[in-house]
Amino acid sequence: MTYEAHDLNLTDPTKGYLNFVFASDTRLGIVTSLNAELNIEAQQTQTPHFQEWRERLVPCEPSAMHCMLVESAKIPSLFHPCVTEDKDSPSAVRGSGCTCRRAFYDPEFGMPVVGEHFKHVGNDGTDQWAYQTYAPLDLRPDDTFSRFITGRSLFWARTEKGDLSILPQLEVLGYNVGYSGGGPYALAAYLTQVAMTDGRSTAAGPLHEKAHPAILAWTTSSATDRGTSELTLSELKAMLQS
Repeated sequence: MTYEAHDLNLTDPTKGYLNFVFASDTRLGIVTSLNAELNIEAQQTQTPHFQEWRERLVPCEPSAMHCMLVESAKIPSLFHPCVTEDKDSPSAVRGSGCTCRRAFYDPEFGMPVVGEHFKHVGNDGTDQWAYQTYAPLDLRPDDTFSRFITGRSLFWARTEKGDLSILPQLEVLGYNVGYSGGGPYALAAYLTQVAMTDGRSTAAGPLHEKAHPAILAWTTSSATDRGTSELTLSELKAMLQS
């Protein structure tokens, strides 16, 4: 039986909503995702918003979605004990160092998360975690955008209910701030969409041309890239009037 491509149905109301979409072609060895893949370095984890997000993650058994976040040669490390559990683990280094990985999921938005441990041999060296996950394509159907937060090149949305989410983002439209380029334009277009719809249209992917000049001026400002910056929905809507 030969392979046949089929259209992907994302709108069947009997099956809920989808916040993650990927395509795989085993003939070419290609796996692609519509969702932006996020690599959160250890130095980016020292913010209250990251810590809030990290604390709600639930440990779980590794799944195929977790394996997508890890390069092929490193997938076995998802199944190895940490050196703190077994000093003879395949991921242990000389009995005290470690390069294991841990699988988690975000119970609020369902995204897979992989924690990557890096511990130097001995007791006085580096002992830190980095994280890989995907951004959602949208907030949940009953969510309303309330606040935008950025710090250390991470981008968050706070919903009207108070829940914190990684900002919805497409893989092909990465976000950034502090200069005149594609990342700040993509972010400005997204925030413009949110402001113009009173926080109700939160799907990733509006065109750069949709960016409002005042919001674009904010995302491209070098001052925005210092420390933690926040904008409420009311502040974004006020920018539309300027």
